[in-house]
Amino acid sequence: MKKTLARWLDSDVGHSFRTSPVAMLAAAIAFVCVFCSVFAGWVSPHNPFDLAALELGDARLPPAWEDEGSTKYLLGTDDQGRDILSALIYGARISLVVGLVSVVLSVVVGVLLGLLAGFWGGWLDAFLMRVCDVMLSFPPILVALLIAGVGRALFPNAHDTVAFGVLIISISLTGWVQYARTVRGSTMVERNKEYVQAARVTGVAPLRIMRRHVLPNVLGPVLVLATIQVATAIITEATLSFLGVGVPPTSPSLGTLIRVGNDYLFSGEWWITVFPGLMLILIALSVNLLGDWLRDALNPRLR
Repeated sequence: MKKTLARWLDSDVGHSFRTSPVAMLAAAIAFVCVFCSVFAGWVSPHNPFDLAALELGDARLPPAWEDEGSTKYLLGTDDQGRDILSALIYGARISLVVGLVSVVLSVVVGVLLGLLAGFWGGWLDAFLMRVCDVMLSFPPILVALLIAGVGRALFPNAHDTVAFGVLIISISLTGWVQYARTVRGSTMVERNKEYVQAARVTGVAPLRIMRRHVLPNVLGPVLVLATIQVATAIITEATLSFLGVGVPPTSPSLGTLIRVGNDYLFSGEWWITVFPGLMLILIALSVNLLGDWLRDALNPRLR
């Protein structure tokens, strides 16, 4: 593993990363967020899911509230008495899981359909691109609201896992379109190159050509787009949770915390909204900066 890391640092992409302070700072912030989210049970001072430990008497306490000389809640508490710092750590985990899983699902569907449309062409290409045009005519947040609302109407008493599944599907339903169009354009360029023609002449099956030859050469733009789309998916999840159709209200999602804090913002309890909003901005900004760096690092014209 050390040799692999050293080889990566010596490569062109590694050199671009080492010489970019913005990329290193964004990677550090993203690493801290991911680390705290994965090990939330050990990092967070409290467990916001433990209903037995909640005290309504501690609701809406300001940041750095002191109890007998010791700081009990560094960032204050929400309307249920949950520690904001612990809720942010667990909420970031929910946002990251939903964002990553929805992007992975979108990438798989979009890359597969883009390869088929670009390589085969004809009526399949025309049909898939018309489907993409139809999906692009609807705002992603509107489609997500529709799917999430229908899912909650069909499964009103569903388990939290079903609610998360509906949320992921609603975000992925429009996310695959950009990958399909990107891969389709790159595949149409690659299929006419000499190495693809040589593989066809030697009798290699079309599916094997797409998997072994075309796919590795069209994944560069997909990686950049996927990195940026993670931030978009996280913001979409927070928006749906803010509107009340995202994760269950008992889950301390960033969007849920912002929605709860919005009710108390003008009464002076600003920390319930401000700290989750800052956490959401921090995660989205770090991921977007990493995506911008990766786009420049993988662009041969900028080397």
